[in-house]
Amino acid sequence: MARYETVIGLEVHIELKTKSKIFCDSTTEFGGDPNTHVCPVCLGLPGTLPVINKKVVEYAIRAALAINCRIAGFSKFDRKNYYYPDMPKNYQISQYDLPIAEFGYLDIDTDGGVKRIGITRLHMEEDTGKLVHQGTITTTPFSLVDYNRAGVPLIEIVSEPDLRSPEEACAYMEKLKAIVQYTGVSDCKMEEGSLRCDANISVRPVGRSELGTKAEIKNLNSFRSLQRALTYEIERQIETLEEGGRIVQETRTWDEGKGVTLSMRSKEHAHDYRYLPDPDLVPLVIQSEWVEDIRRSLPELPDARRERYEKEYGLPGYDAAILTNTRELAEYFEDCVTCYPNPKVVSNWVMGDLARLLNANNLEITECRVKPQQLASLLELMDKGTISGKIAKTVFEEMFTTGKDASVIVKEKGLVQISDEGAISIVVDEVIANNPKSVEDFRAGKEKALGFLVGQIMKATRGKANPEMVNKLLREKL
Repeated sequence: MARYETVIGLEVHIELKTKSKIFCDSTTEFGGDPNTHVCPVCLGLPGTLPVINKKVVEYAIRAALAINCRIAGFSKFDRKNYYYPDMPKNYQISQYDLPIAEFGYLDIDTDGGVKRIGITRLHMEEDTGKLVHQGTITTTPFSLVDYNRAGVPLIEIVSEPDLRSPEEACAYMEKLKAIVQYTGVSDCKMEEGSLRCDANISVRPVGRSELGTKAEIKNLNSFRSLQRALTYEIERQIETLEEGGRIVQETRTWDEGKGVTLSMRSKEHAHDYRYLPDPDLVPLVIQSEWVEDIRRSLPELPDARRERYEKEYGLPGYDAAILTNTRELAEYFEDCVTCYPNPKVVSNWVMGDLARLLNANNLEITECRVKPQQLASLLELMDKGTISGKIAKTVFEEMFTTGKDASVIVKEKGLVQISDEGAISIVVDEVIANNPKSVEDFRAGKEKALGFLVGQIMKATRGKANPEMVNKLLREKL
């Protein structure tokens, strides 16, 4: 593999978070019974005409500006003709030679430093329906089609072939997902199909400038699938070339269960789709004033926010990168800091205990029952010495489950920290008397023995004793 170089380009499809579809007023809501979010327009019935949803155009411009694209003053829609049952009209309305945006870029972090990935274009199109295949080899196979998704607005973002490994491809996708989520134009929920990509991949001998024959892997809808599919395809193509074979330009699909790519069909070229300007939709003329209004409305994007966290809050780069990964997480963190102005302590809790519980329960930060003010109140109880750090973790888990305030849980469960020196001193004396061997070990220079004795004291007080006071008194008495 060291003798070959991989070349990857991604075509990323992102569903826009509009209330209605791109050319009609049918709902874009996810789910619903099959074929209930449809109307004569998105079903392509005779006599119907499409009308562009202005919010789709606004969202496309918003996303394009966030990835540094140039907005076209003039663009148009085209018909992409193909005969698959997931499009009831037998063509898809897309943009071909005059897209709404071109010539963008985004920067990704790699082992070799920051790398700039070019973006060829961003264009608008309608999504297709969903096919559900039924039957087995021993029964009659058939397919069902659900047109609820047909006509949902999409933007397609096409990268330059600048990616050189599956790791870079995943880094690009993660960065693109974060940026688009920040703009608010899509929820980018990969599990619901809001974000998916096709990967174009080829290999060539190191040092050669000419591109190898590429294969396209369709509909990769998770970072794991993207990584695994690209890794497999690299190995497959290299093995084919090493054995004297040749790579065929084709479309392939990824079988997640088997961990392999499989041939679907020979790769179509643009002329196979017989693109033609859509006669039912007038070209779009975008005024520069509108573009600038949208540019001014853009939020602080991930890179800028990450840099601010490092400068304003003094956070390490790693913390800043994790906390700015999604807009919702960053806003939660900032709300916590507003209530409890110690950014590093807040960062540790958000990235540690909170992230662990969210992952374990498969929840998003927006579904978290612990509000920023509640987390701040918990941290304040620790500062006051009301509870210890260990008890705080127990309280936090209860807060996460119930949504109750920390003070309520502490009171209900009797978890107030013991800071009375006299009371702790009595327990320390008892532990020293009951563990002569550990006392002897400590006095002989075995520091670990102290930890055992501290543990016995904490056990005797059910974890309520002030740890600092325990350590101080224990060392004095020893």
